Amino acid sequence: MPERTHEFGQYGARGIKGSEAVARRLDSLAGGVASPVTSHRGLMARLHYLTKSAHARGEARTAGLTATDRTVKAWLAGTRSPSRANLERIAQAYTAVRRKNVARYLLGRLNARGGTRVEIHPLNQSQVDRRFQRVLEYRSLNIRQWDRIVTAWSADDPQALDTAWIDQIVDLGSQWGQYEYVTNVGFAA
Repeated sequence: MPERTHEFGQYGARGIKGSEAVARRLDSLAGGVASPVTSHRGLMARLHYLTKSAHARGEARTAGLTATDRTVKAWLAGTRSPSRANLERIAQAYTAVRRKNVARYLLGRLNARGGTRVEIHPLNQSQVDRRFQRVLEYRSLNIRQWDRIVTAWSADDPQALDTAWIDQIVDLGSQWGQYEYVTNVGFAA
């Protein structure tokens, strides 16, 4: 995923949406194939994952992999190579299917024992003139119910994920708006 940081106003504070940071952390926890889809190893691993059963093939089609079974067999055999557009579809289908497959596991882990502690690192103000810097502290909170967050992440619905994330950070009190954009959100499952 390309790095997208936002610069705020004329002063130069930098960060990303908190919900985007949560999605990145959930992707990291979900694991998966580390090799890029453009490498032979990465392509084969993703194709095997997406074609290991009839159910997996159905999920891959639902996720946007529309190549015929014959074409996929040729890719697996190495007699044909996917186009750049098909490589992107394979990568997107793999991510969607992987998210769906691990969502239940992650949800169980994150909700266990009363929830999961989340560390929120504020905006990076290193490029902001000192007279314009605000005092933004590192914060933490315990999220007890991850259902809406994980469901939105699994469905790749950024708007629902953002809403679910904001509904959680309001527990920070009157300063919650200072943590809509952050440098990092950390938690474990």
